[in-house]
Amino acid sequence: MLDFTTWPTSRIHVDIAGRTWALERIADLETLWDAMEDEGDDNHIPYWVELWPASLVLARWLEDNPESIRGKRCLDLGCGLGLTALIASSLGARVVALDYEWPAVYFARKNTAINQVPSPLWVQMDWCRPAFRPAVFDCIWGGDILYEQRFFEPIATLFDRMLAPKGRIILGTPERTVTQPVWGQLIQKGWQVREIETTRQALHTMDMSVKLMQLTL
Repeated sequence: MLDFTTWPTSRIHVDIAGRTWALERIADLETLWDAMEDEGDDNHIPYWVELWPASLVLARWLEDNPESIRGKRCLDLGCGLGLTALIASSLGARVVALDYEWPAVYFARKNTAINQVPSPLWVQMDWCRPAFRPAVFDCIWGGDILYEQRFFEPIATLFDRMLAPKGRIILGTPERTVTQPVWGQLIQKGWQVREIETTRQALHTMDMSVKLMQLTL
């Protein structure tokens, strides 16, 4: 596995939740992507190094709904560079932030110190095999995590096992053909699915239509 800790870094700056957030990441993205392609493992594609439009939409929901997370146990699923976890922590949430990739957790921890907020608990973990006790999280969220069909079933299982009674799940999801079936599948499993909003979100070279969805039981 490549050691990214010695690579040059740069920072993304995002204005949201009443302040500017600085997110450190690897500077040379092209070399990073090429190196990961050479590794030949689709499970380790470095999506974590990008800040995705869906995360900004989700971050605004957190900013607008602090009472929904303050003092509550929350899970950030696929935390990446850590933006939504850091915002939630700054608003008083008790956040566990999970990512499959250890470099994501490494940079997210660095970004805690850079932004001087209470630290979430950063965890490297496979969401197919979550090691949390059942029904522990009052709120679970994820930005752009339903991008492959093979993730639908394990994520749905995690939701069912980990969400506390009367809890909620908030998903920021770009409008993709691959994602459309998941809502019907979740309804069949007993979830109540509600669209909060659909918004157009531009970020750097990306411009996506993002749905913000709420799941409850």
